[in-house]
Amino acid sequence: METYRPVPNPGMILKVFGAIILVLLVFRCFTVIPAGHVGVVDFFGSVSDITLKPGVNFRNPLASIYKFSVKTQEQKEVMVVPSKEGLSVTLEISVLYHLNPETAADVYKTIGPDYQGIILEPNFRSITRGVTAGYEARALYTSEREALAQQIKTELERTVEPRGITIEATPLRQVSLPPNLTASIEQKLQSEQESQRMQFILTKESQEADRKRIEAQGIADFQKIVSLGLNDQFLRWKGIEATEKLATSTNAKVVVVGSGKDGLPIILGNQ
Repeated sequence: METYRPVPNPGMILKVFGAIILVLLVFRCFTVIPAGHVGVVDFFGSVSDITLKPGVNFRNPLASIYKFSVKTQEQKEVMVVPSKEGLSVTLEISVLYHLNPETAADVYKTIGPDYQGIILEPNFRSITRGVTAGYEARALYTSEREALAQQIKTELERTVEPRGITIEATPLRQVSLPPNLTASIEQKLQSEQESQRMQFILTKESQEADRKRIEAQGIADFQKIVSLGLNDQFLRWKGIEATEKLATSTNAKVVVVGSGKDGLPIILGNQ
């Protein structure tokens, strides 16, 4: 007994196949760009200057979409760099950067997706070594390190920003000097701080001496003025004033007029 097998309908197969292709084409007409990214459209080697923004975007189903991050990224480097004296210093430094979204298409066309390894890293290393070679090792260990980091940032910006990479900061994370050099620098810094402290003390003592000198001069001038004003007429007038006040007070006393020095009265109390 033969088993019945239905013969496939060629028309039905074509319809199913066509439906699958249609669904795939519909999905290919849209693409999702994640937050913090942009999309570069490459249609068989023809790159569009208009980048796709984050979200759902309509696209040519035959084009390829390359997604570039425009978030802040960090590149860490540990380098052995030269100082002005020719010493070797181990430097741990970072660069914070992001891709300029407006130039993402140009970066893709002229550099490619690996723009960090091709442009940023080699320039970062070269510029860092060039800048540190102009500073003494002591500068990497003191407050001058901020100026050094700023100079690295400025020169790196000048080099890579025209290529579409925006530099945000180049912080120095750690500086390792030879132990004997570190001890020498610390001793020198301590001596400088002690010298500054002694200079402060001397300045303070000098100011105190000036203050006392001015105060003494003021007292001398006051005494001179007072001594010039103390004549016989002034003392006699003050005596008369005192006599009048005592005479009008309620205290018991005896006033002998004309018996004192310079004709001033003698005032006798009740004691």
